[in-house]
Amino acid sequence: MTEQTQPTREAVLAAASEIVQAFADTDGERYFATFAPEATFVFHTEHERLADRATYERLWASWVDGGWHVVSCTSSDQLVQSFPGGAVFSHSVDTTVETGQGTESYRERETIVFRADPATDGTAPRLVAVHEHLSPMPDAA
Repeated sequence: MTEQTQPTREAVLAAASEIVQAFADTDGERYFATFAPEATFVFHTEHERLADRATYERLWASWVDGGWHVVSCTSSDQLVQSFPGGAVFSHSVDTTVETGQGTESYRERETIVFRADPATDGTAPRLVAVHEHLSPMPDAA
């Protein structure tokens, strides 16, 4: 049995930053490359769980075809919880998008679950996202 490496905080933050930046750039190719093909997605704006990356890619393409693009996306209040073989990253995210019908802004909480895939070239394992969950940020009390 192979011992699983526990990702460092810095590695998780770098992987999460890659996802956030690709999203902020509306760069679907870069964004989806950070997710495993079997990744699942739970978004409060969708009626059902997206069961794999391909399903989300089709949804993303329909948004873009309708004029959707990201105007800004900022991450804050970041938390990394590493464990052997992966990590959970959670943060607050402020996003503004152009929808084709106007501009919308959201303040949400997001959780991304990473799996450490073994490197084939002797370098550190690659962190790949296997689940993403977005929920609305409650109004301040």
